Amino acid sequence: MTEDLHSSTHPPLPPTTEEDRFSWLRLLRSRRVGVATFHRMLREHGTAQNALAALPEVARNAGIAGYEICPSGVIDAEIKVAKAAGARLLCLGAHDYPDWLSKIADAPPLLWAIGDPSLLSRPVIALVGARNASSLGTRMARALAHDLGAAGFVIASGLARGVDTAAHLASLKTGTIAVMAGGVDVIYPSENTNLARDIARQGLRVSEQPMRTAPQARHFPSRNRIISGLAQAVVVVEAAAKSGSLITARDALDQGRDVLAVPGHPFDARAAGCNMLIRDGAQLVLNAEDVIAALPVPPPSPVAPSPQPDLLAGLTPPPPQKRSLKQTAALHRQILSRLGPSPIAEDQLIRDLSTSAGHVGPVLTDLELDGKIERHPGGLLALAN
Repeated sequence: MTEDLHSSTHPPLPPTTEEDRFSWLRLLRSRRVGVATFHRMLREHGTAQNALAALPEVARNAGIAGYEICPSGVIDAEIKVAKAAGARLLCLGAHDYPDWLSKIADAPPLLWAIGDPSLLSRPVIALVGARNASSLGTRMARALAHDLGAAGFVIASGLARGVDTAAHLASLKTGTIAVMAGGVDVIYPSENTNLARDIARQGLRVSEQPMRTAPQARHFPSRNRIISGLAQAVVVVEAAAKSGSLITARDALDQGRDVLAVPGHPFDARAAGCNMLIRDGAQLVLNAEDVIAALPVPPPSPVAPSPQPDLLAGLTPPPPQKRSLKQTAALHRQILSRLGPSPIAEDQLIRDLSTSAGHVGPVLTDLELDGKIERHPGGLLALAN
């Protein structure tokens, strides 16, 4: 059985009973049945029950001996886990399934969702970027997410480190959707566990993968098409020349979505992908107003979030403590990962690191003596050329 390149342009009739939903899950979880095969089997056989009955013969005709469909017990277990996690099933064609996502060629037939599904009915902007984002990149992500949220948009991203995390944090109060590569109940990376819990309470987490599925490398490109498919437009903040964010941008273009990018310093590899997108015709954006102006439809009604001039500015730094060599080395790495060719203020770097000036100052001196960073007038810091 081989995968079609495209699904039907007309969503199938959604399942209306528990038995129908069970059969949809069982068909989709059967071996070698992907999204395209699922859609084709429904087109050819009318219902998931008929498709399941025909599946062994289809497999035999494709040269697959001894084929068995997904056991009922596997689906029973998945549904039990979903109920325990508070997840609900969103089915393609149903009223609560996201309309924009339903229009893409390879729309996921089923999504598990934890949180507030009403966010899917509001206008969505996807905001993606580098996992190893610089301080400037995370600041831009926070500003865009906060201001677009205040303008009435829901922010979708992938719950990854860096830009994704900054975007979710800044849009928690106005609406954020985390599209997960593994099961909707499996938090990755682990340091975003608290953020994922907050999103479940205030936003929405979704995934097409079975419950309890640990994310694997092959899941992320599939996840990316959902991020772009949910949105009216995709904004890329920082991205290397070869990165998952550029995959999302390509998916967005294939889906007919607008692609926008934040420019970066030519010497910063984390900005190479964004600069390439702009060179190739993506809309250059510097703020939320640029994003809104580029959309073909008027913005929604504004939301009034609490003021957030800098989401990390109010954090109380930890009390001074003696650091081990291992901790100091880790702080070295964090500082170098935050800095780029474009200078930023030292106090901003300290806030981004959520630590004290007393801890950072000696480390900055060491890095400057080692020739790894440079000081610029006005208390600015940058990586050394």
